[in-house]
Amino acid sequence: MQLESLGVRAADEFERAFQAATRRGAGALLILDDFFLTRHITQIAVLTAKARLPAMAGVTGFAEAGILISYGPNFADITRRAVLYVDKILKGTRPGDLPIEQPTNFELVINLKTAKALGLTIPPSVLGRADHVIE
Repeated sequence: MQLESLGVRAADEFERAFQAATRRGAGALLILDDFFLTRHITQIAVLTAKARLPAMAGVTGFAEAGILISYGPNFADITRRAVLYVDKILKGTRPGDLPIEQPTNFELVINLKTAKALGLTIPPSVLGRADHVIE
């Protein structure tokens, strides 16, 4: 397996990056958690389908947009934790006295429509672990 980075800094570079990935024989795509990429979720999903690349992302919205799989932190849980921090700060706790937390609740979302379009079968053991399956 060989890892290659497709550096994209502007929305008009996505098409070129996907063409390069296809030309190089990419077998899959891992979409990093990045605000820029999340802003262009629909464009990335369309290009991924066009290139017929199975892809995985860490933000649930990507699977909902058409990416094969997403696995990442539950953002609703993170938001609830942030609200508790704000509450403590407003009640007088110094921010520096609050512990740094990491996510502990993760979500696996599988898009079966995309799997079918790619000719992939997701094993029942994986589907059984999914928090949400898009059919």
